[in-house]
Amino acid sequence: MIVWNRACRSARLSTRPPNPRRCLSQRTLDRLAEPVQSYISTSRDPYLNLSIEHFLLQKSAPHSAILLLYVNRPSIIIGRNQNPWLEVNLALLNPSGHGQPETEPPGLGAVDLVRRRSGGGTVFHDEGNVNWTVICPSKDFTRDKHAEMIVRALRSCSVDRARVNERHDIVLDQGERGADIDSRETHRTPYMMAEADGIRPLKVSGSAYKLTRQRALHHGTCLLSSPNLNIIPDYLHSPAKPYMTARGVESVSSPVGNILLDNETFIVAVQKHFTKLYGTTEDAIKVGDEWREHDPVRKGEDELKAGDTHSKFI
Repeated sequence: MIVWNRACRSARLSTRPPNPRRCLSQRTLDRLAEPVQSYISTSRDPYLNLSIEHFLLQKSAPHSAILLLYVNRPSIIIGRNQNPWLEVNLALLNPSGHGQPETEPPGLGAVDLVRRRSGGGTVFHDEGNVNWTVICPSKDFTRDKHAEMIVRALRSCSVDRARVNERHDIVLDQGERGADIDSRETHRTPYMMAEADGIRPLKVSGSAYKLTRQRALHHGTCLLSSPNLNIIPDYLHSPAKPYMTARGVESVSSPVGNILLDNETFIVAVQKHFTKLYGTTEDAIKVGDEWREHDPVRKGEDELKAGDTHSKFI
């Protein structure tokens, strides 16, 4: 951060006009040193949102805890070690580019395919899906800690079927309510007995991780009210899979469902429970398109766009 401040001061003191593409506001730079930080992105661009996330992981203070919430336009996000030819129906991503009219089912037109920097499986993002990211010191990280935070946030919104499963995903149990359990228990619900009768829970949030020497990033999806729930399988089913043997980590398929919460209700609840977990923070800072005028963010975005997503495994 000291290097950035000097660079910005040099731009102001230079006889040349300052380059506005190279400096974020001083308040934003100072915020990176605070112990607890909260951000909400106003952008729907998956390349930019993942680059802002990566910037916060790299440049925030090592002791800090950070929450970032964002919503992407329709896009498919694959893990860093996944083979897109096995995970995605690539012909659907840009129908007009494959000689198909964009009005054919599933009818979303062009859909982004982005390889993120973390592991985990393939997920579909759209405007009914809020994405959450928590960055914290690696010594404080566990695989369930922030999934449990999200479950507590959902339960505060009367979603009492939510729990963390054995794969560290968040699911909604189905079936009839059984005996009450301790409300603080985030891995069980009163509805779990239905699973013994063959009623599978619905997955509503998957997550992935990236660990560095000092920092841990845990990010996940949350299906709230996706209008595309019925066509997600069309995108996440590769017609080439039966005919290919290739390296890479395959996704584990699970039945999915909507929680039926609006985005704002979920965002407010997550902010509240992040504060309970890590302490009080200032009001969330809005981030968005202006961040791509900061060189490290723009560079990260360029790297994702040039990441050779399709051809890495050819």
